[in-house]
Amino acid sequence: MSETTDDRDAAEAALFAFLAGLGIKTVTHTHPPFFTVEEGRDLKARLPGGHTKNLFLTDGRGAVVLVSALAEASLKLNRLHRVLGCQRLSFGSPELLWEHLKVRPGSVTGFALLNDPDQRVRYVLEAGLMAYDTLNFHPLRNDRTTAIARADFVAFLRALGREPEIVDFTGLE
Repeated sequence: MSETTDDRDAAEAALFAFLAGLGIKTVTHTHPPFFTVEEGRDLKARLPGGHTKNLFLTDGRGAVVLVSALAEASLKLNRLHRVLGCQRLSFGSPELLWEHLKVRPGSVTGFALLNDPDQRVRYVLEAGLMAYDTLNFHPLRNDRTTAIARADFVAFLRALGREPEIVDFTGLE
């Protein structure tokens, strides 16, 4: 399935409507599409808060995990599974990403949990990211960055029926 600009606009509008319904305010910045943390480094230097890298992962038993970590965090995939108590992890395919979260590679974000009402995806937040008062995520597309207060992001998760799972990954280095 090919995703159009109209599809991305509609998905983003649904996200912002959901957040507005919760009384959550955000600030969104438009920029060229970023597919990696490195590509967005200059913009991120100008925006306050914790900037995220988001990893969509699977293990050998079919578990699906989304990790949101501080952009600068060093996450060793060959060790991450031990901290999370699952099988060895690898990156999930673009097809599996679309099936579970309705986003494309480069647009992976904690906001995509809105598209996982059955909670098939385990969501893990890195403790270092949660030290920031403001968190920055893509709003279901990689040509924008949305800043949200940490407390409001937690409220977003709870509105989805999720309790934040915060894990300290410093022991992985």
